[in-house]
Amino acid sequence: MNPIISADDLAAELAGEQPPVLLDVRYQLGGPHGRDAYDAGHIPGAVFIDLDAELASPPGIDGRHPLPDVGVFGAAMRRAGVSAGTPVVTYDAAQGWGAARAWWLLRWAGHGSVRVLDGGLAAWEGPLESKAPEPTEGDFAPEPGALPLLTADSAAALARSGVLLDARAPERYRGEVEPIDPVAGHIPGAVSAPTSENVDEHGRFLPAARLASRFAALGAEAGTEVGVYCGSGVSGAHQAVALELAGFTPALYAGSWSQWTQDPARPVATGPDRG
Repeated sequence: MNPIISADDLAAELAGEQPPVLLDVRYQLGGPHGRDAYDAGHIPGAVFIDLDAELASPPGIDGRHPLPDVGVFGAAMRRAGVSAGTPVVTYDAAQGWGAARAWWLLRWAGHGSVRVLDGGLAAWEGPLESKAPEPTEGDFAPEPGALPLLTADSAAALARSGVLLDARAPERYRGEVEPIDPVAGHIPGAVSAPTSENVDEHGRFLPAARLASRFAALGAEAGTEVGVYCGSGVSGAHQAVALELAGFTPALYAGSWSQWTQDPARPVATGPDRG
């Protein structure tokens, strides 16, 4: 299934016989809480999902955004009206990271019909509403494991045996700056692949062929085992969307750099090379 949907196609589906469940996952690292923006105006019918509280566990030794408790995640999805056979569309208003996190979690938990609104809320030209909907409770029961997941050890191994992409900004990969985590640098063997290069100037994903060419230049060709990580597993999910568009089923290291650096024994590489 195509992991993205255009704003025009979304409008058509919302007017159809089986409209998708809409999840508003507005999130900005270090920014204001997305609930206020949601209350000010959202796509009609969209339910707000709190990334920190419902799409992640509290920060700790597993990183800044560990995978959520399955019970908490399932309850949030059912509250939003998600059922096993109901299509779901996620969106946010920034880089697409929050929407991609919800997309990845639903796919990982066994939901087969999830898409990200390409270009986010900025691409939507229809009306907005401020009233929160009251959807009928869904029946979605998460069954984790439908998408591959990496641990710190398997991420380290994949960086040598396949291709492990680092979705963070290039300067963080090189170790020149680290505004969030305690150590700067990257996992040895990982390849720099910032999410900003997956999209055009409007925040829409590049065509599949261009994405495939991009990843091939980074060493990810047909048949290659590919993984991705970022700072805390959020922007890495956005990279996973781009990789799926390009024809891959990537493994996500959800703990990412924020978990890797919790263990001082783990090696760290710096500079532009894989290390």
